[in-house]
Amino acid sequence: MSTAQHIRVLSVTSECVPLVKTGGLADVAGALPSALTPFGIEMRTLVPGYPQVIKQLEAAHLVAQFHDLFGGSARVLEANVAGLDLLVLDAPHLYDRNAGIYLNEDGLDWADNPQRFAALSRIASEIANGALSDWRPDVLHCHDWQAGLAPYYLSKSEAADQVRSVITIHNVAFQGLTSVELITDLEIDPADFTSEGVEYFGKISTLKAGLVYADRLTTVSPTYAEELMTPEFGMGLDGVLRTRRNDLSGILNGIDEVNWSPEHDTNIKPYKTPRGKIANKKHLQEEFGLLPSDGPLCVVVSRLTDQKGLDLLLEALPTLLERGGQLALLGSGDQTLEHAFVAAAEQPNVAVKIGYDEALSHRMIAGGDAIIVPSRFEPCGLTQLYGLRYGTLPLVALTGGLADTIIPATPATLAKQVATGVQFHPVTTNALANALAKLCDLYAEEKLWSKLQRNAMAHPVGWDQSAQRYAQLYTDLTTDLK
Repeated sequence: MSTAQHIRVLSVTSECVPLVKTGGLADVAGALPSALTPFGIEMRTLVPGYPQVIKQLEAAHLVAQFHDLFGGSARVLEANVAGLDLLVLDAPHLYDRNAGIYLNEDGLDWADNPQRFAALSRIASEIANGALSDWRPDVLHCHDWQAGLAPYYLSKSEAADQVRSVITIHNVAFQGLTSVELITDLEIDPADFTSEGVEYFGKISTLKAGLVYADRLTTVSPTYAEELMTPEFGMGLDGVLRTRRNDLSGILNGIDEVNWSPEHDTNIKPYKTPRGKIANKKHLQEEFGLLPSDGPLCVVVSRLTDQKGLDLLLEALPTLLERGGQLALLGSGDQTLEHAFVAAAEQPNVAVKIGYDEALSHRMIAGGDAIIVPSRFEPCGLTQLYGLRYGTLPLVALTGGLADTIIPATPATLAKQVATGVQFHPVTTNALANALAKLCDLYAEEKLWSKLQRNAMAHPVGWDQSAQRYAQLYTDLTTDLK
């Protein structure tokens, strides 16, 4: 597909690879612009000017100034970093801080997060209204609660009829909730504090604002789009999403196939076929202090949270170990889970590293036989896609993007030789234990396992198809503007 016209899109995001990252949102924001270029989409990315972002701007120039943006002056800088066309909101009173981009030194939300990200949304709306002398978007593409007020501000502005808006839900569990006492500070009309507007159980929800006022809604997998419209997964917003069912699309994330390439990865011993994993597995076992074993080496690279279902893995772990399997885990998060996995590592064939190390994550996915993703809910997930790319078979829960990206090993898919992994449902300890046993059975059949690995490595995991769907969405939105 090629679009009939050139379309300008402003991507509004709180994080973006390679500038700043806390999760998958950054990967998506960093990958989309180049993926969309072949379809006639010119995307610029608006990000906050955190210190780590400002430091990476080598040839930035001033394109807009604002004297009073939620308590201080601000400016917009234009720059190109790693091929990304950036607009950086330089507002030191909001972003010049030494701790995390969302959390302070004590691990708590910055008290002024509502203003910090309302500012990002406000500037997106100002850019849509012509704040830049030489560039104006046709579409605002807003990501998660941090940009949720941008469609709202746009809807109240003169550009409401000339610029369209899209909001993407990366994880509905994070909704940008804040006290109604800030309604004036956040420049929200009190008349819009209703169940049909920005009100969410007595608070303001910036994500809900985006869902109500954006022209179109997307999320990061087709199954998650369906799940969001149910009370079980919708986190109190399922009613809003059911109302907007016809405006909601599920578009799968992809991965950066340059950065994640077993043939060219500088963190590992490169390989083109599953046989190349043998040396990487040996090195990984040595790095984690694991001895050779008859069962599969399973890896986990994850945040340690309730969402990720890793408490179930702790309970099901004996099934894997009894079959000669091994577990190597890299992650951090909930301290109770951290301590439980460290304790589990006192037994043979279990090794745990608390923290995060990007290079190590590459070595683990290259060296593992399987990657375990037992999430209770998973909007899309990227680690299972990395696993596919590297021939590391995903064992996943049947939910969200995990359901959409893995072809489960069943009698039918094995007969057709198309399976790429193992799925389990419901998300319980018993079901996960059964899936681990099944994984060990498959691993024991060497030729079958090799075929599954080849299937996985051949499975499309890039951005081509998804970029085409985003391009079509923008085209549909802007047809009446041209």
